[in-house]
Amino acid sequence: MENNQDIEKLAIDTVRILSADAVQKANSGHPGTAMALAPMGHVLWSKFLNYNPKNPDWVNRDRFILSAGHACILQYNFLYLTGYDLSLDDIKQFRQLHSKTAGHPEYGLAPGIDVTTGPLGQGFANGVGFAIAQKHLAARYNKPGFELFNYNIYAITSDGDMMEGVTSEAASLAGHLQLGNLIYLYDDNHISIEGSTDIAFNEDVSARFRSYGWQVQEIADVNDTHALELALINAKSETQKPSLIRVRSLIAYGSPNKSGTAGSHGSPLGADEIKLVKKFFGFDPEKSFEVPAEVLKYYNGVGAKGEGKEEKWNKLFADYKAKYPELAAEYELASSGGLPEGWKDKLPVFKGSDPKMATRQASGKVLNAVAASLPNLIGGAADLSPSTETNLKEFDSFTSENRNGRNFHFGIREHAMGSAMNGMALTKGVIPFGATFLMFSEYMRPPIRLAAIMKISPIFVYTHDSIGLGEDGTTHQPVEQLASLRSIPNITVIRPADANETTHAWRVALEHKGGPVVLVFTRQGLPILDQDKYGKADGLEKGAYILSEGSKGPDLILIATGSEVALIMEAQAKLEAEGISTRVVSMPSWELFEKQDAAYKEKVFPKASRKRLAVEMASPMGWHKYTTDEGDMLGMTTFGESAPAEDLYKFFGFTVDNVVKKAKALL
Repeated sequence: MENNQDIEKLAIDTVRILSADAVQKANSGHPGTAMALAPMGHVLWSKFLNYNPKNPDWVNRDRFILSAGHACILQYNFLYLTGYDLSLDDIKQFRQLHSKTAGHPEYGLAPGIDVTTGPLGQGFANGVGFAIAQKHLAARYNKPGFELFNYNIYAITSDGDMMEGVTSEAASLAGHLQLGNLIYLYDDNHISIEGSTDIAFNEDVSARFRSYGWQVQEIADVNDTHALELALINAKSETQKPSLIRVRSLIAYGSPNKSGTAGSHGSPLGADEIKLVKKFFGFDPEKSFEVPAEVLKYYNGVGAKGEGKEEKWNKLFADYKAKYPELAAEYELASSGGLPEGWKDKLPVFKGSDPKMATRQASGKVLNAVAASLPNLIGGAADLSPSTETNLKEFDSFTSENRNGRNFHFGIREHAMGSAMNGMALTKGVIPFGATFLMFSEYMRPPIRLAAIMKISPIFVYTHDSIGLGEDGTTHQPVEQLASLRSIPNITVIRPADANETTHAWRVALEHKGGPVVLVFTRQGLPILDQDKYGKADGLEKGAYILSEGSKGPDLILIATGSEVALIMEAQAKLEAEGISTRVVSMPSWELFEKQDAAYKEKVFPKASRKRLAVEMASPMGWHKYTTDEGDMLGMTTFGESAPAEDLYKFFGFTVDNVVKKAKALL
């Protein structure tokens, strides 16, 4: 036992010094937290986490989230030491261009990173989504004797996480849903960048989390690894409540002059101080990146056990597949990112003779038409499913009693909804969607951006998309949101013009890979464009298509998205009556259009046809790319007003007469 304790102490101290060395070499980073939490990381990676370094994507591995992403050198060190495809040279390249070891953990960059964190609170809330997804998979696929999905979600969180509002939203939701598969370690080190946390933060975090319905334990010293082990055992045995283990640590433990100070939080310790740290722990102060052979052997041995764990699970799944072949096949397809054959046959087609229909209503019809064929499609709204039409009518709600439900009630927690959706989207076999009003995408910007960075594909559904919202007024009428969302790399924004375009918007969203899709729908009813008379709605998949051609080569091209397409169709008729040949282009998605080849782009927007008018009840920012220097854009350059929609259209100039007037001005 003494020998074991000796190697564990040496292993922990090695991680502390590696962390300090890496930050010092980079001349950038956060050494203090990593140094302090080495014992916590040691206990997790050597005794509790189930993982296989040879297959970081093993589906029943425990998930680990470093919500305190600034301390990522801690995670990188354990990934390297336990045998992931990460080398000591990668540790030495911390924070350098094109290295695997970025300044915060990035999904897809280094193996073993389950989610991109950095903005504080995001990892905490992502974990709630991971936990929901695990519970849902277990409810659908686990059978007696076949516990396929029983993994836990572990996270290390910080004082900064506790201060961010998204943590409160997510913690409240997790407690309500009794997500007992969440085990969070809270590094209570009392230090932030500006100094002691008591300059801004003195609440009783333990009491707060107990009020949310969490199990809370407290440990006085992170160096007490035995106490950490006991607390983690207790957390694993508590299956009805999420667990928070509050652990007191001393930032930059081992640094004679900087431990316990803000100076060790976000800056290198300095070469002289690191020598003192090495002396404190009995290492050679003249050596850097020193990894004793026995430490590497110890951690490699711990990591190697994961291969056997996965082999055992693979045998279990093979037996499951023999007994439950249909469920096994369903999961294999879903986890591969595939969709069942025939699901598109369920997509509804709407007739031009049908009454007007809001695209949010059409969206609800599409969702409910395909839901039975897509068992891995799950989601809900931020207390707005009746308004966003996102309720799956034939399915139950996901609750603490019913994990098989497919309707989620996120509550009025848009930020946590978006972050949880990212955790769900990172779980193979789940396609999540979440809905609110377009205006409240503002509350979700961090998770939308992170989904785009990770190139994962949650489906964000936004309704009530313009001044057509009407009487709710300025605060609820989006103006700048479309331009803002379109500015994000790797995102696909789709604003369909009618019910049939809405069908194809969902088709594209469900098949899309490589980033989130934003679906934008109207509150107000819109005419359904006759598929026998005008361009086919499946042209939506190309981002823009010719909806209606003029009587001859176009004198003018009218372009619009969403509800404004019906407006320019009326304007086209009036212009044609006056002898002005006009092409109408429906342009639901800039991003999809930009993926098309030059020939298609030339077909829709001939270079010779530079008289173009775009119409969209939103900020004009960005439209000049398509309207050219000889065109114009009718948009919103102010906020909206509170009034009936028809009055607003007249006031802001979204009328047939005004579109015709602006079109003629171009000629």
